[in-house]
Amino acid sequence: MLGCAGSKETDPKAETGEELSGGTFTSQVDGENAFAAAGPGLSERQQNEFELGNSLFRSNWVAAPASATARDGLGPVMNALSCGACHPKDGRSMPPQSADENPVGLLFRLSQHAMAGYEGDGVPSANYGMQLNNRAIAGVQPEGTVQVTYTERVGAFADGSTFSLRTPAYNFSLNYGEFEAGIDISPRIGQQVFGLGLLEAISEQDILANEDPQDADKNGISGRANRVRSRPNEPLQLGRFGWKANVSNIIEQIAAAAQGDLSLTSNLQPNENLTGIVWDRYSALPNGGNPELPDQSLGALATYLQGIAPPARRSVAEADVLKGKALFTKLNCSGCHAPKFTTGQHPMAPLVGQTIRPYTDLLLHDMGEGLADGRPDGKATGNEWRTAPLWGLGRIKDVNRHTFLLHDGRARNAEEAILWHGGEAEKATNDYRNLAKVERQQLLSFLNSL
Repeated sequence: MLGCAGSKETDPKAETGEELSGGTFTSQVDGENAFAAAGPGLSERQQNEFELGNSLFRSNWVAAPASATARDGLGPVMNALSCGACHPKDGRSMPPQSADENPVGLLFRLSQHAMAGYEGDGVPSANYGMQLNNRAIAGVQPEGTVQVTYTERVGAFADGSTFSLRTPAYNFSLNYGEFEAGIDISPRIGQQVFGLGLLEAISEQDILANEDPQDADKNGISGRANRVRSRPNEPLQLGRFGWKANVSNIIEQIAAAAQGDLSLTSNLQPNENLTGIVWDRYSALPNGGNPELPDQSLGALATYLQGIAPPARRSVAEADVLKGKALFTKLNCSGCHAPKFTTGQHPMAPLVGQTIRPYTDLLLHDMGEGLADGRPDGKATGNEWRTAPLWGLGRIKDVNRHTFLLHDGRARNAEEAILWHGGEAEKATNDYRNLAKVERQQLLSFLNSL
């Protein structure tokens, strides 16, 4: 997320190679395909798996039984027909643009309040599990639908100019009974998926070096790692993917999304995505095999997501961009959005030893009550979110034709995202509001160059 605290970097000059967000594993593709290119150096086998994974990611799945046996098993309830529906062009989804639009790419994680001492997501909803599925195959009733509306709130910068922020509200129409009293509901929008292999290749030691859970340096920033279990009785692992760093590695992320979003089973997630009344009604329907997403397909999807390269930066030496970079440091944004890492070991050789500039520390930070969802995830509290990587920020409009940001898409642009930041980022947000208009524009120019 935008606007935290920390870096000592103050030199406004462009660094050598700063435009190479992924080191030599950087894409030079522009336009609407800027998030979809394979990085250089993949082996022939990896390139073939990349292409297969690309096809699996973009193609629609269908209900079983079907002649397309490699892609059947969808549903019976789900949120989308394909991975690409929630990550269009490997980019970012947008929230509904009208109150009667059924969301695509904006989903809702669910849980009853976590019990004392419970490590994990909390207790699933009895009828709806861990995620509300707002779509279904033919002949099946979806779990429910949601209407998204917004309330505008006007604020002012120190120079007197005004801004408006919108607060979302969600009205659910449920088909299998009401939610349990006090259930936690967390909206999550589909994020861009390039560069995930490079983030996976950052060593755990380097991520933990930025932890400061007790704010020992007294700078107001107290980032900490999430620790998650892939399955019961397994050791806790460092979380680094998802809005709350609630998944430890890419293949686990794929398996969880396939089950939750498409209702596809795998050897990592072998259970059908059905609970309560939905299970009673539809568990006997045909499935797409056991598992529906076989290991070969799961591996190809992992190779695809590991192999998509981050796009190169633009305009790194322009005067306004350099001044904005200096302001990014002066406002201490880089304490959460750590500009640079060097990757460690990884099975995909081109990802190893790269100097990357993702602008994230992959840690959890308290972002204040304004952005809180109230729902725990692993060791993350209801106020905490993983620092979102900023690389590629300025290309979202090129790829996805919008600029909506934050975990639920409430921010219509980068400036609104900054202004929503509270908690550990509140000082940086207030400092941004006190900047002159020309300085605010310079900071935004820097962010748009990423």
